[in-house]
Amino acid sequence: MLVTEKRIIRPEETSERTLEEIGRRAKAAEPVLRIMGTTKKNEVLLHVADALIKEQNYILGKNAKDVEIAKENGMEPGMVDRLMLTKDRIAGMAEGIRQVAALPDPVGEVTSMKQRPNGLMIGWKKVPLGVIGMIYESRPNVTADAFSLCFKAGNVVILRGGSDAFLSNCAITKVIRTALAEKDIPEDAVQLIEDTSRETVKAFMQLNQYVDVLIPRGGAGLIRSVVENSRIPVIETGTGNCHIFVDESADFDMAIDIIFNAKTQRIGVCNACESLVIHEKIVDAFLPRLKARLDEKHVEMRGDEKACAAAEGLVKATEEDWGREYLDYILSVKTVKNIDEAIAHINRYNTGHSEAIVTKDYANAQKFLNEIDAAAVYVNASTRFTDGYEFGFGAEIGISTQKLHARGPMGLDALTSGKYIIYGNGQIR
Repeated sequence: MLVTEKRIIRPEETSERTLEEIGRRAKAAEPVLRIMGTTKKNEVLLHVADALIKEQNYILGKNAKDVEIAKENGMEPGMVDRLMLTKDRIAGMAEGIRQVAALPDPVGEVTSMKQRPNGLMIGWKKVPLGVIGMIYESRPNVTADAFSLCFKAGNVVILRGGSDAFLSNCAITKVIRTALAEKDIPEDAVQLIEDTSRETVKAFMQLNQYVDVLIPRGGAGLIRSVVENSRIPVIETGTGNCHIFVDESADFDMAIDIIFNAKTQRIGVCNACESLVIHEKIVDAFLPRLKARLDEKHVEMRGDEKACAAAEGLVKATEEDWGREYLDYILSVKTVKNIDEAIAHINRYNTGHSEAIVTKDYANAQKFLNEIDAAAVYVNASTRFTDGYEFGFGAEIGISTQKLHARGPMGLDALTSGKYIIYGNGQIR
């Protein structure tokens, strides 16, 4: 056993298990979580949050090794940022778990109850999904977020993280499993698949006899692979080619602050702004001011002909730029004649994630909200707010860009299903 700061970290055993055994263990733990009371779930979550803080040096040590390897392998800065943990980020993970504990428990909620003419009372009750599989890349904080949300919603979770965050994910999972055991909860409420080979992840996608739903979270290639190859129902979380449209009535100072935040606060996240759309009537006055601000972070701007003419130093954009998620200090710039052209451009190239308009025109704001096809649509605010923590969910399991079951940041409600409950007094058909 490994002892750190007076706590015992139990050795992880999942590396010696077959996928079949991991699935069986998950199914065995599932009935315990399904009927667990809210008070007990919250007590356990708070204990896990405390454990993450107490074991932060152990976690950070493992994460530092992941980061070192990533840099040696030439990982892009934006991806390194996704991978890196700090004391503040671990504190944020713990706070997210505490917020999940403080949220209302959706399990058992009866959302409707109606009486039929024959006297039957028919209601709809929220229940856990069961066993959830997560396949994700780079971000070790997803390990804690996924556990806390699944646990609060009464679900077991099987995690398969990326090889770049292997040591970090192992460390976080060990801390969580030890904390569960200390509260007499099945450790198999969370399991990490430690074999990160492609063959294993493909086999995981076929484990439909044990796993009820699969959630991929990462780059476009990962998500496409899971959608195309899984036998398990998939909730698709998408990449983020997020746009900001600066309308002709926009307040320039507000627009510049919003774009600067959305583009540069964190470049390696799916809700960062990747593409800018500007009304042609203001491009000559607005773009030089914006460029001067973005130059502070050395942002490369790739524009169409009018954008390149409006400000010095822009690179000519290609067709590929309009649909690209850079995850870097790069921003595409498209000029349009009116809001209709802006909406058409955004709906053509967006990934269904987050889109924003900066405007003083109420009618244009409403038109944008109504006609943009995306999970989150903003008026006069940064796209960086598309996040479970910012939406008051405590954390998120991912941001769904599909339209079935869940859309946008997925919190507790998105991790429940339902069943009909029927009360009778002897009715027969």
